[in-house]
Amino acid sequence: MPAMDFESSNKQIRLPKKAERVKNKAAAPLQITAEQLLREAKERELEIVPRAPRVRVNDPEEAAEQARKKRKEFEDNIRKNRNQIANWIKYAKWEESIGEIERSRSVFERGLDVDHRNITIWLQYAEMEMRNKQINHARNIWDRAVQILPRATQFWLKYTYMEELVENIPGARQVFERWMEWEPNEQAWQTYINFELRYKEIDRARDIYQRFLHVHDYKNWVRYARFEERFGYAGNARAAFEVAVEFFGDDNLDEQLLVQFAKFEERQNEVERARAIYQYGLDRLPSSKSKGIFDGLALHEKKYGERLRIENVILSKRKRKYEDQLAQNSYDYDTWFDYVNLLMNEQVPREDVEDVYERAIANIPPYEEKRYWRRYIYLWIYYAVYEELDCEDIERARDVYKACLEVIPHKQFTFAKIWIMFSQFEIRQLELTQARKIMGNAIGKCPKKKLFTSYIDMELRFREFDRCRTLYEKLVLFAPDNSSTWIKFAELESILGDVDRARAIFNMAIQQPALDMPEVLWKAYIDFEIEQEENDHVRRLYETLLERTNHIKVWISWTEFEIRIEAFDKARATFKRANDSLETSPAEERILLLDAWLEFERTHGSEEQKEAVEKLMPKRVKKRRPILAEDGTDAGWEEYFDYIFPQDQELNSESNRPGFNKEEASKVSFKLLEAARLWREKQAAQKENAIPAERDAESELPSISEQLHGNDDYEAVKRARKDDDGRGDEDSDVEMSSEDDIDEEEESQREKDESGSD
Repeated sequence: MPAMDFESSNKQIRLPKKAERVKNKAAAPLQITAEQLLREAKERELEIVPRAPRVRVNDPEEAAEQARKKRKEFEDNIRKNRNQIANWIKYAKWEESIGEIERSRSVFERGLDVDHRNITIWLQYAEMEMRNKQINHARNIWDRAVQILPRATQFWLKYTYMEELVENIPGARQVFERWMEWEPNEQAWQTYINFELRYKEIDRARDIYQRFLHVHDYKNWVRYARFEERFGYAGNARAAFEVAVEFFGDDNLDEQLLVQFAKFEERQNEVERARAIYQYGLDRLPSSKSKGIFDGLALHEKKYGERLRIENVILSKRKRKYEDQLAQNSYDYDTWFDYVNLLMNEQVPREDVEDVYERAIANIPPYEEKRYWRRYIYLWIYYAVYEELDCEDIERARDVYKACLEVIPHKQFTFAKIWIMFSQFEIRQLELTQARKIMGNAIGKCPKKKLFTSYIDMELRFREFDRCRTLYEKLVLFAPDNSSTWIKFAELESILGDVDRARAIFNMAIQQPALDMPEVLWKAYIDFEIEQEENDHVRRLYETLLERTNHIKVWISWTEFEIRIEAFDKARATFKRANDSLETSPAEERILLLDAWLEFERTHGSEEQKEAVEKLMPKRVKKRRPILAEDGTDAGWEEYFDYIFPQDQELNSESNRPGFNKEEASKVSFKLLEAARLWREKQAAQKENAIPAERDAESELPSISEQLHGNDDYEAVKRARKDDDGRGDEDSDVEMSSEDDIDEEEESQREKDESGSD
């Protein structure tokens, strides 16, 4: 190494007398910081610092001198930082190490003057006295410390430990008593108790526990009870638990206290007392805080109880769950239903079920709107049914119905179900007068169709037909637009054999300006006349109905009626009338009629009649129409099938053609003229650009033709134009599907027509 070489070398290194000047004063490319220089110097330090030589003191004078120097160092350190307690402690320990107890004590006192609330210096001071067996000095120091810092647990623990170590048991007990006056934490009390137990002072430990219990929570009561139980004082343990329950009361009662109390009774073979304790907890604690009690009771019953008791525990748990839910929201009617069903299924006493029902129906909805009452009203229904069927208490069930009807705000709404069930209840009790009175009150307070129909059904069962007629008359006055009411009224008269009254009722019904289902009423009237075999009346009804509607189903129904009574000529005449009447109807309806007619002729007609109908069948043609996108732009073309009826083609004149659309034809004519104008403008532009006109015309004519043929209304326009000119063949006006061929003459005629229109 260089240092060793330097030491071993005998050559002397001499510096030049005059240092050379630096020629280049520019900044060095690699800059070096002062920190880097110091770090490299430290890393390259090769000299080993020798340890301080051990001083050997040979006489007292040298020892005194050495002590003086050491004290001077400590004093200097203290002067530099007086508040550094570690310097004081080091100083005092050094004085102790050389046997200067008085000086060490003086240093500690000086340190306490600087910071008398520092726990460390007090502990070091007292431990120094204890190490040197200065018990009285140490006792004085502990007394001073606990007076200044009474909440410092270390002082009290060290103090009592010292007294116990020197076997001063009364002194240690006295220190503990002084400590307990400050009501320290649980560990301090437990230390005191353990101290007494070490010396078999059971009574003293019991006294400490009794003082301790009034300071802290239930856990200490459990510890005290276990203490008494451990030493065989079961009566004292039970008394401790009982006092604890009384001390905390119902507001601050803890489930663990009751669980431990019950387990204690189980260990003492007091099964009934344990069960009573569990039940006491269930009755006074909410379910959120009694889970441990439920579990403990269930386990207890599994070990000592019967099956019925186990089921009762489960029932109590579920009851508590429902009670908590209802405490949060008493208008939760579904929870009330579940609660009641639970009690009824478990066959609890009747009083408990009735109590829950009474509590449930007491929660009347706060708003007088029917949607809030729909679930609530079923509580009354269940209650009444329970009293009637399960309890067989007729009077109480009647009272429930009456109370329910008093609660419902009948001016806003009512529930027909309640009125009907109440009347049926009275019928079961053979109180027919009361049942009629109930239904009459219901109709008088809030008439509803359901009430009328139920009342009528009741009278029908009693064969009181006059009352039924009266009720039907009131019902049709109340709801004249209800078709089913008229039908049932007429059916009643028909059953009773009064056909004229039934027919009169039907006539009144069809004359009503508004009906909810008129087609059902007309069908019922027609079926009634058919049943009475009044064919002329049936035909008049069909005529009257067709004056109001020209529906295809009416015509087909009429023809089916004529076929059923074998009036084939009239059926054929009806088919012809229908075909003429439906010329302006959609093609689907016309095809439906022709199919029915053709089937009729195949079954009941001749070949000539069948061929005549077949000639009326339409031709199916394929057409194209433009498609528009959602934004209104052109989206191309689509193909669809249409039907061409021969009878529409036989009418040539414009006035006699019922299916011809003038607005549609004028629209297509405008498109035709617009296409011709565009073609003419484009042809003129091409001439200006010196392009041969003939070649342009040949190239443009097919495109216009395609545009015209692509329009759905083109053929209709051409047919109209030919009719106006008195020329053209009607059969050539229809564009057939790809399966039909168009001959050359028709094609040439079409091109002539197109050139003429241009």
